[in-house]
Amino acid sequence: MKGLRNSLSRARTARGIGRFGVAIALILSALAGTAITASAQSSAPKRTVIRAGRVLNVRTGELRANQAIVIEGDKIAEIAPSGEVTAAAGDTTIDLPDATLLPGLIDMHTHLTFDLNSLGYQGLSISTAREALHGARNARRTLEAGFTTVRNLGAKDYADIALRDAINDGDVIGPRMVASGPALGITGGHCDENLLPPAFHFQGDGVADGVEGVQHKVREVIKYGADVIKICATGGVLSKGDDPNASQYTLEEMKAIVADAHRLGRKVAAHAHGAEGIRWASEAGVDSVEHGHLMDDAAIATLKKNGTYLVPTLFLTEYMQQNMEHSDVPEFSRQKMRWIAAAAQQNVKKAFDAGVKVAFGTDAAVYPHGLNAGEFHVYVKLGMTPLAAIQTATINASDLLGSKYLVGTLEPGKWADVVAVDGDPTKDVTILEHVKFVMKGGSVYKNDYAKR
Repeated sequence: MKGLRNSLSRARTARGIGRFGVAIALILSALAGTAITASAQSSAPKRTVIRAGRVLNVRTGELRANQAIVIEGDKIAEIAPSGEVTAAAGDTTIDLPDATLLPGLIDMHTHLTFDLNSLGYQGLSISTAREALHGARNARRTLEAGFTTVRNLGAKDYADIALRDAINDGDVIGPRMVASGPALGITGGHCDENLLPPAFHFQGDGVADGVEGVQHKVREVIKYGADVIKICATGGVLSKGDDPNASQYTLEEMKAIVADAHRLGRKVAAHAHGAEGIRWASEAGVDSVEHGHLMDDAAIATLKKNGTYLVPTLFLTEYMQQNMEHSDVPEFSRQKMRWIAAAAQQNVKKAFDAGVKVAFGTDAAVYPHGLNAGEFHVYVKLGMTPLAAIQTATINASDLLGSKYLVGTLEPGKWADVVAVDGDPTKDVTILEHVKFVMKGGSVYKNDYAKR
């Protein structure tokens, strides 16, 4: 009997504990549900509604009036007539009734950590840390000019990688960067450092020779953060002792570079002025040829056949013709610039007329950062329509970057990179030199309309 009583007592105790446990579980469940609801509410993406006078479809050229762009977090959720979009409580509304909206612009060839005075002998006195700080200033100027994404093709000591990471972390204001780190080049070539005497035994960070050497260098720059591989297929202009018309890397070396880069998920951009270097770079499979200023008919045909993008960087020739004599550019570079400037536009026009794919790029640093949009009017002067010129800095540049970058159009699912201007840029492309509103990833970085 005593054992039976003990068993009954234990059972009653267990039931009591069980009822208490159930009550505690219900309370904890309720609290957890409240916490989950609160967390869901707090983590819900911020909504912004931009109401605009006009929105440009850069694919078709259609300008739609009285449109609203709904942004959730850093992406576009909806684009619809303003009358069909109602802002909810807590939404941020931006009214731009007189503006034309288009996608954030893309510059496929910049050097944010460089300025013109850092490209000659003066550059020898500028530390990498100082260049990185120059980059922070230039990044902000570029973003405020309407360029929300850039491809940075060449920097010393990975300063552009550091700048990219600082922008991504929110420490520095600037465009979204696709950065190369040091550009690959041959010993004594355009991407080497040729200003110092032999006693220094100094060479550029990206110098590599031979198939094994270039394979190792591709892997090295990727190891240290490169998003894209920049190579020098010919000589250049602002470098000592090389010839812009002369090929540098061999076809075999460039094939090795492209094979490794593509296998490791990186695209390849090839600096190339001379015709042979352009042909070899395109046949090697590079994704874009930068400049192309001395190309001939055979080089143009090769670019067309292989679908290689041309990034022309033409405004710099106009700017340097007007300002070079008052700059600190060394005379050896001035001589080459005069030669290049005389030929560049007529050769690139032939490529335009032949239907070569074109992506917008400026080589900003050869002229002041923030003037990037000056490139557009040169394209129009050479025969592009304003819409086609805009497409080089939107859908074409986006195609060259690749599908992982959600840029180039104003469409649901794309990053909320939006710029606004007065007037109709499809009639006057120089309007893009006066961007008044800039949003990158859903955050506003410039709004001159709010100052009125």
